[in-house]
Amino acid sequence: MSDKKNDDYGHRDAEMGDGGKVETAYSRSPSPRMAAPTGFNLSKIDNSPGASVLGYCLASISMTVVNKFVVSGSSWNMNFLYLAIQSIVCCVAIQACKQAGLITNLSAFDVEKGKKWFPISVLLVGMIYTGAKALQYLSVPVYTIFKNLTIIVIAYGEVLWFGGSVSPTILLSFGLIVFSSIVAAWADADAARGSSKASQSLATLQVGYTWMALNVFCQAAFVLGMRKVIKKMGFKDWDTMFYNNFLTIPVLIVGSLLLEDWSAENLARNFPAETRNSLIIGMIYSGLCAIFISYSSAWCIRVTSSTTYSMVGALNKLPIAVSGLIFFDAPVTFGSVSAIIIGFFSGLVYAWGKVRQTEKAKMSLPVTKPVMSASSQSNNDASNS
Repeated sequence: MSDKKNDDYGHRDAEMGDGGKVETAYSRSPSPRMAAPTGFNLSKIDNSPGASVLGYCLASISMTVVNKFVVSGSSWNMNFLYLAIQSIVCCVAIQACKQAGLITNLSAFDVEKGKKWFPISVLLVGMIYTGAKALQYLSVPVYTIFKNLTIIVIAYGEVLWFGGSVSPTILLSFGLIVFSSIVAAWADADAARGSSKASQSLATLQVGYTWMALNVFCQAAFVLGMRKVIKKMGFKDWDTMFYNNFLTIPVLIVGSLLLEDWSAENLARNFPAETRNSLIIGMIYSGLCAIFISYSSAWCIRVTSSTTYSMVGALNKLPIAVSGLIFFDAPVTFGSVSAIIIGFFSGLVYAWGKVRQTEKAKMSLPVTKPVMSASSQSNNDASNS
């Protein structure tokens, strides 16, 4: 998912507004009177860089693994239902946290804002649905590698519409991303040709790559569209996440009722008795995990820095890809391992390039009107539109 977004579901939190910080009861430092002098101290964990990085990595890895587990059934065909359950769980959990006082900066739902935000939520539905379909047909390592292609599409979308720029280092990372995707596709096709059901395996890959290509463009459209309107709406982090999930619920439910088979036989195939409880738990967990990814992202930025967070996002691609080799029957070949390593290195080069670009912008003297970054330009366009 770009360098900050590691899967489609993670994009529901949109780390924008208020410097990427999410204010909760746990994120506020306790007063000296309240701090316990001895024993367990929650504030130590809350301000620990290591804990924030670990929390972010565990959340993103587990989210990908659980999503793959849910959609990997041999007869699974109810992605709209799954995504609707995710969104419902997420909205209920956010409201529960608000009532408990853990979330203090969530505004009441505004119908007019909801109407203006609805097109963004429709783009989100396209993104998460195509992502789920791609993950259904592709292995986790290949899915993770090809998600990096979204970075290229978003970057050039910013160049075209928001006056962004691409440095030579970032351009090098794009070349590595494309190369890693080619290696991954070659390794996947080679493994499929060597299987006992070669024609069926190759057909499955073709379907998976088609959904993956659609997902790349849907994700880019969602990110670029959201950058255009988010500042104009005046949303904070929890507002963005709540509106994204709440407004997708009717679209996903209608999609499920119209396009998916709700017969007793099909429900039994999708939720077989031996794995039914595990599937339901996984669906509920994925909705809660989306919230924790949002919190841990802001937590990591708050106690470390944006630079550290970017590097963690790049480094995190490796354990996510490896988790697919460990938990699922993904082929371990020289080509697949090489693709993972190249993709991991391309993420590091991209993060390093973004850091250098940011530092160079800070050091430049404002002799003339400065060239605005893509995100700043989009914010300016939104405020003037």
